[in-house]
Amino acid sequence: MSVTHSGPNVPPNELGELLRYWRDARGVSQLDLSLEAGISQRQISFIESGRSAPGRQTILNLAQSLDVPLRERNALLLAAGYAPLYSGAPWNAQEMQTVVRALERVVRQHEPFPAIVMDRYWNVLMTNDAAPRFFNCFVDMAARRTPRNMLHLIFDPQGMRPFIDDWDNVARSLLQRVCRESIGQVIDRDTRSLLDELLAYPGVPRDWKSLHVPSATPTMPVIPIGFVSEGKVLRYFSMVSNVGTPQTVAAQELRVECMFPVDEDTEALHLQLLAANPQERRNTLR
Repeated sequence: MSVTHSGPNVPPNELGELLRYWRDARGVSQLDLSLEAGISQRQISFIESGRSAPGRQTILNLAQSLDVPLRERNALLLAAGYAPLYSGAPWNAQEMQTVVRALERVVRQHEPFPAIVMDRYWNVLMTNDAAPRFFNCFVDMAARRTPRNMLHLIFDPQGMRPFIDDWDNVARSLLQRVCRESIGQVIDRDTRSLLDELLAYPGVPRDWKSLHVPSATPTMPVIPIGFVSEGKVLRYFSMVSNVGTPQTVAAQELRVECMFPVDEDTEALHLQLLAANPQERRNTLR
């Protein structure tokens, strides 16, 4: 189970400890949770102390009120002795085919700009053709180990890092994104491990948690990421999408990231770059 920085203390009252953890993570008192979930404060206190064995629906009501991610809702149910409710099948399982086909359409229609589907830990699951073509203009993607992780690709001095403009600010921004976009806004053990791996690269700014002045001009509505090619900087920003009203763990944890040129100059340079570096058709960075 992986729901915290260091993991809640679960035995002997695993359910109570998990419920208390999520309540603390959301900054919600027993009284506030009682009013939101329609469950008495006394019962919540008894659940957390192990004096009460709640029903399945009570657990689901509490999890809904605390906005607990689906994977961790299953953990709450298991801790109470119930079977998991939400499927833990992988993203490419048969039950996910409707979603997968929709994602394929999304990334395909974003040509000629990169579009990438990732899991909660930024591992690449699917791309359009433009994504590997773009990154192959800078590094040999075939030489990198699989499965490929977008953050490692960007932070690795042997990857995209030498081609990124204003590296320090980009690194700070991405590290902050990892925390901000973590499922349920909670850093689990695997996210913590990912952060530790990124921070282990040489030259990563250690003050990434602090506020900093972005390199973008004050009038720009986004903070772009710039890639340097032959002395010219191509600037892009991202739009990140998630699957709405997910009912499986995999569906909730998918992330679609589409890169857009910030200006017309970047759009023109992008098209020139791809035209000058033709690649064999590849539909994944994995």
